[in-house]
This record gives sequence, structure tokens and C-alpha cells, in this order.
Amino acid sequence: MAITIKSIPVLKAKEAKVFEKKIETNIRKKSTVNFTKQTSMATAILEKASL
Repeated sequence: MAITIKSIPVLKAKEAKVFEKKIETNIRKKSTVNFTKQTSMATAILEKASL
């Protein structure tokens, strides 16, 4: 017995604009991770180990 394929919902007009606005705000809020402290600690460990 075959399983029916469901159609993918498509955002139109107002819903699409709201969705795009949410995407833009989330992209602006995106932050990066700073690993400088961990990098310096790893460098110190490797220097101590003479690698």
C-alpha cells in the first residue's frame, strides 16, 4: 500500500514577510564565539610538553 506524499506548505504575503523579518533579526543577533583564552591555554600546555 502506497503512502501519500504530503504537500509542502508555502508561506504567502503577510506570513512570508513576517518570516523573513524574523530571519533577518535572528541573523543580526547571531554572535561569534571567542576562543582566545582556550587557545592561549592550549599553546601554554603544548609549550610545556615540548611539542
